[in-house]
Amino acid sequence: MSTRYPFTAVVGMDDLRLALLLNAVSPAVGGVLVRGEKGTAKSTAVRALAELLPTVPVVAGCRFSCDPASPDLGCPDGPHGTAPGTERPARMVELPVGASEDRLVGSLDIERALSEGVKAFEPGLLASAHRGILYVDEVNLLSDHLIDHLLDAAAMGSSYVEREGVSVRHAARFLLVGTMNPEEGELRPQLLDRFGLTVEVAASRDPQQRVEVVRRRLAFEDDPAAFADRWAADETALRERIVAARASLPQVTLGDDVLLQIAATCAAFEVDGMRADIVMARTATALAAWAGRTEVTSEDVRQAALLALPHRRRRSPFDAPGLDEDKLDETLEEFKGQDQEPDEDPEPDGPGDGGPGDGGPGGGVPPQGDGPAAENSPVPEETSPPAPSSSPEPAPQGAASGERAAVAASEPFRTKVLSVPGLGEGAAGRRSRARTEHGRTTGSVRPRGALTKLHLAATVQAAAPYQKARGRTGPGLVVRRDDLRQATREGREGNLVLFAVDASGSMAARRRMSAVKGAVLSLLLDAYQRRDKVGLITFRGRDAEVALPPTSSVDAAAARLEKLPTGGRTPLSAGLLKAHDVLRVERLRDPSRRPLLVVVTDGRATGGGADPVALAARAARLHAADGTASVVVDCETGPVRLGLARELARELGGTAVTLDELRADSIAGLVRDVQGHRKTTARRAA
Repeated sequence: MSTRYPFTAVVGMDDLRLALLLNAVSPAVGGVLVRGEKGTAKSTAVRALAELLPTVPVVAGCRFSCDPASPDLGCPDGPHGTAPGTERPARMVELPVGASEDRLVGSLDIERALSEGVKAFEPGLLASAHRGILYVDEVNLLSDHLIDHLLDAAAMGSSYVEREGVSVRHAARFLLVGTMNPEEGELRPQLLDRFGLTVEVAASRDPQQRVEVVRRRLAFEDDPAAFADRWAADETALRERIVAARASLPQVTLGDDVLLQIAATCAAFEVDGMRADIVMARTATALAAWAGRTEVTSEDVRQAALLALPHRRRRSPFDAPGLDEDKLDETLEEFKGQDQEPDEDPEPDGPGDGGPGDGGPGGGVPPQGDGPAAENSPVPEETSPPAPSSSPEPAPQGAASGERAAVAASEPFRTKVLSVPGLGEGAAGRRSRARTEHGRTTGSVRPRGALTKLHLAATVQAAAPYQKARGRTGPGLVVRRDDLRQATREGREGNLVLFAVDASGSMAARRRMSAVKGAVLSLLLDAYQRRDKVGLITFRGRDAEVALPPTSSVDAAAARLEKLPTGGRTPLSAGLLKAHDVLRVERLRDPSRRPLLVVVTDGRATGGGADPVALAARAARLHAADGTASVVVDCETGPVRLGLARELARELGGTAVTLDELRADSIAGLVRDVQGHRKTTARRAA
């Protein structure tokens, strides 16, 4: 069996380790979401936590980990009655990003269910994770339909599998832990709220601490067993402290004054719903138990707020997570009870004093240093990504003449739905029509491989003519493998939305560029909600550049847009050619994801060759020949309009829309225009 990296050997990252330990003390806290850049040992710390959890008593032979003291009455392997109990280590089950629905929730043998009436159920990962940890690495890349199942199970503590009238239910209560890199995209708000706590991690900038990280990692890779033995005493001490804190948790008192501070803090930061209040109360109680106290203090409430509220206070996808600590302190002070005095020594000697588990906020985490028992280790400064500035930036040193500083975007608005015509087969999303595993049933086919979605009517129709030949005598239907039919369904897919933004001098008027940025920001917000990948190309001066390669991180695109300067000529052909190159590469990487090209320009081509207008037209026809769906956002304003953007849209085989028409509350039906124009173009070509 492979040896895991010891939890106590992780260097730095006090907030992450504390959040994980609090969930080990009180699983009711609700899990942890770990956000941070790649290569910061997020997964290492999470996997190491499983080794610290106490053993779990289970019913012998039960595939669903029922507790012998209170077995699940509806367990598919039950009823258990007085079945003997046994103990096993706590499990950490990993959910791969590309897992199927059957792998997550389990699967039924549909053929046996129809022909024999037997509920032959094979448990999935949700059953394995019951009373343990369900870990999702890169949770922000998880498919929508898997997220829906996770939300249901997390909300109800149960998993339901229903197929054509056959239903199975089993308990599924687990500690949900996810890691993600925000550069690769954000989470849906519904799933974000299901994580009790969140922490931001970043690599230390302290050279000595980075040296220690490398030293320990190399030692672990050279001899994992010897390295684990070196930290075994510290691991045991920390495990004992978790058990002690769990035992003392019911004795911790949560006073009315502290509850008032919790409620006031959640109200002050305008978090939605009441889950934040409950999570803060549970976290503060766990902090007190971890520190060996029996009463929750204001400092516990403060620490709980820093862990439980940052991901809940985001008002839009482009808001950076975090809390105003000055405002937090003011709120806590305002609602502090008159009889509550600050503790001079809030951390009495507890389990492991002077060893693993001491130090850090709220009772803290194991100290780090050159060896297992080292103390006074350097603590990394907390870092969090700065919020994008909305103020204009000065032009960069050495910028070309005529370049203007970046201007802030106008207020975003709800846009009309831009969709790719036809029927795709891409990743699940919410933009264009596609054949998907979920959605409305449109037909049936013979299954290829395992049957996942039975089309009952088509199956019965296929089996009915052969019942006499198969010797049917009773009421049951004699079904063979060849009779089974897979349902074909139509839903929505996510697309690659590639923005080509004109940043030339003709777009540089401050009001105009502000409106253009507001429109692109609105489209980015729409792409976030529809689970698209996005890319950003800008063109000005003499050339075009890929400001952001295609990514799932809409936040990153918004940040690049915010800093976009303007000025110079309009190399429209260069922008279109750069977009063509990007789309060609993306078709090779992800051929099932259909692209939508959004060109934001006034259509004036003034750079890129002797005849820039003709070059731009030729570049546009390359996209039309590839069948790329496209929309031109016409930014031309003023009483005299040349209509160049609409001419560009005709060359692209797409449609043009003004900034006003882009709004969802405008009269123009943009989706109908896109689809209608494509059909008209196809008829002309035929």
